Amino acid sequence: MSGSRAEVHRSGGTGWPGVCGKRVLVTGGTRGLGEQIVRLLAAEGAQVATCARTPLGLAALAGSLDTPLFTQPLDVTEPERLEAFVAASAKRFGGLDGVVACAGGSRGGGFEQADAADWAATWEVNVGHAARLVRAAVPHLRAAGGGSVVVISSISGWKPGPPVQYGVAKSAQIHLAASLARELGPDGIRVNAVSPGSMLIPGRRWDRMRSEDPEAFAGFAATEFPGGEPVAPQEVARVVAFLLSDWSSGISGAHLPVDRAQNAPSPDGY
Repeated sequence: MSGSRAEVHRSGGTGWPGVCGKRVLVTGGTRGLGEQIVRLLAAEGAQVATCARTPLGLAALAGSLDTPLFTQPLDVTEPERLEAFVAASAKRFGGLDGVVACAGGSRGGGFEQADAADWAATWEVNVGHAARLVRAAVPHLRAAGGGSVVVISSISGWKPGPPVQYGVAKSAQIHLAASLARELGPDGIRVNAVSPGSMLIPGRRWDRMRSEDPEAFAGFAATEFPGGEPVAPQEVARVVAFLLSDWSSGISGAHLPVDRAQNAPSPDGY
């Protein structure tokens, strides 16, 4: 990671007023991009709620912040659990101004290995959870006079690459955001999709590849990234914070790639 991005990560809040006082719920907020979104929003003065499957991860995150964090352990695919957390967060904060559908993932291997259950599980954790989150949040956003929804998709949602079930689900999220922006716009609710490129997250795929096969990683980075390196999750988090702010009031129904002009979404190409 370059020095400038590391410096931003260490410095905490910038004093930017964009999300100060905003009441925001983020799903999947204890690792990777979700964690960086939560940390940035909290540092900039937002009231933040987040959920994840592991209580220990939530406790560690909350304990590392200087401001209170409202948390609840849950699986976003569990019936009614996510909806109940949205209601509890709105009650805790006296309303909601924004939500971020960040939880996601993929199940199953290649096309011939992934069965119907893998496809269904991948769809539910990405598209199903995002749709349920927005549906549960709409009454609270409407009551606040409008708000902002950010759906975290992926470079795999618009640049083909395996696994196909993941790409299809991420592509559907982009369409979901555009469609909901039209439907919810009359209520002052903006909906946008953000598609991160390959991110260097400690312990995850690209970080492991960089450590275990540096030659292959260097080749991938040199070939697919004009700038020579993947995007950092902190860079994506700043785009999400901007979309949650009033400064982005004219942006709705958009799909914003944050990928440093990355070409193929994986070493497998496309």
